[in-house]
Amino acid sequence: MQVHETWTWLLAGLAGAALGAFFFGGLWWTVRRTLQSGRSLALHFGGFLLRMAVTLAGFYLVGAGQWQRLAACLAGFIVARALVLRVTRSTALAVATSAPEARHAPQP
Repeated sequence: MQVHETWTWLLAGLAGAALGAFFFGGLWWTVRRTLQSGRSLALHFGGFLLRMAVTLAGFYLVGAGQWQRLAACLAGFIVARALVLRVTRSTALAVATSAPEARHAPQP
């Protein structure tokens, strides 16, 4: 293995991480915006098309017909998924714990 190949795979992994952050971060943003929007179907469908188009184009460009680059890109994509999941969980927990408790009608 040459140094050039190592750098190529590392850059492909970083590109995959960027694509993953875009895809899963965009998904999180879309779901949060849906709660406030009256056009939730259009927002979900439009967001899905945009995320898929950018992600598939990115994988196509990064892969350049080499399975090693695609594998490195996929590995970065999966790592980004785990990171976005961790960040969004901690944010969601912070929002949930700061929200006032709902008051329900007393039980008979």
